[in-house]
Amino acid sequence: MQDQYRTVAREGVHESEINRSRFLCALAPAATEEEAQAFVARIRREHPTATHNCYAYVVGADASVQKASDDGEPGGTAGVPMLQMLLRREVRYTAAVVTRYYGGVKLGAGGLIRAYGGAVGEALDALGTVTRRRFRILAVTVGHQRAGKLENDLRATGRTVREVAYGDAVRIEIGLPDAEVGAFAAWLADATAGTAALEIGGEAYGDA
Repeated sequence: MQDQYRTVAREGVHESEINRSRFLCALAPAATEEEAQAFVARIRREHPTATHNCYAYVVGADASVQKASDDGEPGGTAGVPMLQMLLRREVRYTAAVVTRYYGGVKLGAGGLIRAYGGAVGEALDALGTVTRRRFRILAVTVGHQRAGKLENDLRATGRTVREVAYGDAVRIEIGLPDAEVGAFAAWLADATAGTAALEIGGEAYGDA
């Protein structure tokens, strides 16, 4: 499993013009391949008169799902350069659609490759990316009398409190890198005089 990956910070569109052709690159986060395909379909509906709507998407922290389409451009001149730009920037869980309105000047294969790859690179620069790091989900269960101070101590020491649930006891969910779990368990026992229960859960990705 990857320790971290980048994804586009938000959905958006960046436009550029090359030899009178307009290139509009739409980017969006996509948690699943279905989300990526739905985004591609939506952009195509928004630009029904465009000459081409080429796309590429990468899903999975390890880039396990990769798809690209030239949508009528010469083979390998549009979708593949777009995909390569996403992979080169280590961007995951992201869909890109480059909509081209032909301006009357042919770009040639090399020009198309530069235009489509460059459109994705410029859009990533314009919209920005965020890094997600892998962490372990931990659940701390503690009595009500200690919960408030413990939650404050957790936040004060820079730990990410994901969720707090109140019942017979208080359950506080946090995320930590695997390497810090042992030290955290020792800290927790000391901070709560051994009264807190610690449950180690699965893995997830979150903000760096």
